[in-house]
Amino acid sequence: MRLFTAVYPSPQALHHLDLALTGVGGPAVDDPGAGLRWVPAGQRHVTLSFHGEVPDGAVEGYVESLRREVGGLAPFDLSLAGSGSFGGRTLWVGLGGAVERLRSLAAAVDAAAQETGLGGADRAGGRAHLTVARASSSAARAERGRARRSRRRDPGAPPVPSRLEDWARALAVYRGPVWTVGAVRVVASELGAGRSGGPAHSEVAAVPLDGHID
Repeated sequence: MRLFTAVYPSPQALHHLDLALTGVGGPAVDDPGAGLRWVPAGQRHVTLSFHGEVPDGAVEGYVESLRREVGGLAPFDLSLAGSGSFGGRTLWVGLGGAVERLRSLAAAVDAAAQETGLGGADRAGGRAHLTVARASSSAARAERGRARRSRRRDPGAPPVPSRLEDWARALAVYRGPVWTVGAVRVVASELGAGRSGGPAHSEVAAVPLDGHID
């Protein structure tokens, strides 16, 4: 199975973000059209480590190792804050609060993966983020084509940003409510099986941090 380990914002934080996304995206939130896909609210997460394809028989050992590595870590608070775009193709929201604690948690997850022979790509050691929308490569190319034509018509005009870059600028000042990270979740992802051709996610295990009741 295709596996990753992540933390998830609270329902309150996700609802607050939805209101902000509606404010900047307008009609495109309900009707994105071809080439744009919003990540469903229930799938919005902060990836700690992406493991790729993992044999079913290796998962139980990984979860047990994860319990040992993260079970002694205390819960901590995060919030969603700021935004950005990766190349005009991905819209993401950043994090505020105890981000260093999140990086320590990601390192513990990586240690558990290494201990049990799983692959792992630390996604929170650099710029931890939550992805909210993706544009297809064809849509991104079309927007770059429009930008090039605009520059040819008026070489002195400022660059034309993509929709996602526009929304990222509008969300740069976004600050969401605080939530407590009390558990990490091991999640299986099946490509193409979800809404609008996106992945379908199913929780494999939830591993609580020290003293947290999920």
